[in-house]
Amino acid sequence: MMRRKAAGSAIHLICRRFAAKSSLSTYDFTNVEKGRNFPPRPRVDFGSIHQARDAIRLFRQMQNMSTQPSVFVYNKLLSIIANMEEYFVALSVFDEMRQSGLPVNEFTMNIVINCCCLLNRVDLALAILCSFLKQGYKPIVSTFNTLLKGLYSVGKVGKAETLFNKILSFRLCEPNDVMILTVINGLCKAGQTRNAHNLLLELEKASYKLNIKAYSAVIDGLSMDGMIDDALHLLRKMIYMGIAPDTAVYNSIIQGLCAYGRWNEVKYLLLYEMVDHKISPNVITFSILVDGFCREGKMKEAEDILELMVRVNVRPNIITYGSMINGYCLHGQIGKAKEVFDSIPKRGMQHSIICYNSLINGYCKNGNLDEAWRLFHEIPRIGLKHTVVSYNSMVHGYFHVGRFDEGFSFLCMMVKKGISPDIVTYGTVIAGLCKGGKVDIARNLLIHLLSNSMQPNVKIYTMIIDSLFLEGLDEEAKCLLVEMEKYGCSPDNVMYNVIIQSLLQRNRVYKALVILEEMYKRGYSADSATASMLLDKLQGERKEDNLLEMIKKIVPLLKNE
Repeated sequence: MMRRKAAGSAIHLICRRFAAKSSLSTYDFTNVEKGRNFPPRPRVDFGSIHQARDAIRLFRQMQNMSTQPSVFVYNKLLSIIANMEEYFVALSVFDEMRQSGLPVNEFTMNIVINCCCLLNRVDLALAILCSFLKQGYKPIVSTFNTLLKGLYSVGKVGKAETLFNKILSFRLCEPNDVMILTVINGLCKAGQTRNAHNLLLELEKASYKLNIKAYSAVIDGLSMDGMIDDALHLLRKMIYMGIAPDTAVYNSIIQGLCAYGRWNEVKYLLLYEMVDHKISPNVITFSILVDGFCREGKMKEAEDILELMVRVNVRPNIITYGSMINGYCLHGQIGKAKEVFDSIPKRGMQHSIICYNSLINGYCKNGNLDEAWRLFHEIPRIGLKHTVVSYNSMVHGYFHVGRFDEGFSFLCMMVKKGISPDIVTYGTVIAGLCKGGKVDIARNLLIHLLSNSMQPNVKIYTMIIDSLFLEGLDEEAKCLLVEMEKYGCSPDNVMYNVIIQSLLQRNRVYKALVILEEMYKRGYSADSATASMLLDKLQGERKEDNLLEMIKKIVPLLKNE
């Protein structure tokens, strides 16, 4: 009976009761004296607990014992219930403990606060903390660690920072490695890598001893966010301070360098620095290199890395082969991609959904929708689940070749399967519609996105505005150009060049010039293709010196013509 009520009422009851005076305030803990004789504690059989209802039954037995079990026994019961992930039940048991005046301590508080955080009820966790503080209990460092982790998990980054600052300012506890890592990781995952970096520097100044995990987290965040020079500087600082970097640190930096094609620095780290520190590249290091080469189309170099892995006895994993498949597909080598795909089971590995998605995408871009469809149907048969990427590839394939009905069918299918289309999905659909001359439907889809609080990116706006100009709907295109900024999306250099080229294709030179001037005022410039089209238009029509001079002011490439 208790378990049925627990899920519906536990949190509500605790919230209400914590507003009132806790029954624990009258519980006397001072009568426990060293050397005092107590009757023997009754034996509690925790081995009988297999389900939540067993724990509840044992709790009832404990309540009715003539000699009450100690607080440690009750805490163990709460821990067992929490470890079974029956968090609502644990909160209900705790609530009854409070009402009955049963013993609690700081560890009880930790267990209950952790349950609240795992239920994403950090507000209730904070209320429970305040209640215990008022009763004189002092939280330990793990209590604050749990609260900080809970706040970051529900996106309350500001509150987490405030709590951490109070911990430091009022010396509520001595932050340990876990707490510092929790805060740094929380900031990095929230996209506040710069703040995490600044916090690390402040903690250094305050003479906190930071371990390699804290530095590794910041270096990883900086590398992933493109601040690779800052990451390298922090690595040098670590080494200077005597903190030896590990493979994970170098992997983060190598991944950042690969993303920007800084291969000479990658080579230095691998051949010199890692060797000096006696750090061997692992499968993750090699997989990062393979992926980096594949993304740049350097498939020969990627193949060489695979051969090197075999020579140094590092076995490639499914991620390594997934990168190879993706690389071959990206660069039109679908046959080689299929060879790698087919070889995976022979190597004693199972295909991942990433392998399937990469190959499906390759077939769709290659126009082989039948083979893509076959692979798509194979996914659930081998125990994998479709992802939004799986559907996006199929949708792109159908819209790319103008098979709109089938593309929309896939869109409906993914919604029915509970997979929400993302901005990539809608961008794919809009691209196909614009390419097929269905800009009116694309425009309506854009309105649908805005009404559903989805923010279209500049690429989506570019496709629609370009199509409107090409179809001669200049006024509607200009209105959308103004409207997009109201929704927080500004035109970029690519958009301006695309628009100007569309107008020039329709011989609207003066209208193109208006856009060109606006582009110039915003700090953008015409690319070589736009400049070439302008020059062709000027040479092919009646020469107007004033117009030519105006254009030369805006397009640097034409100044020497």
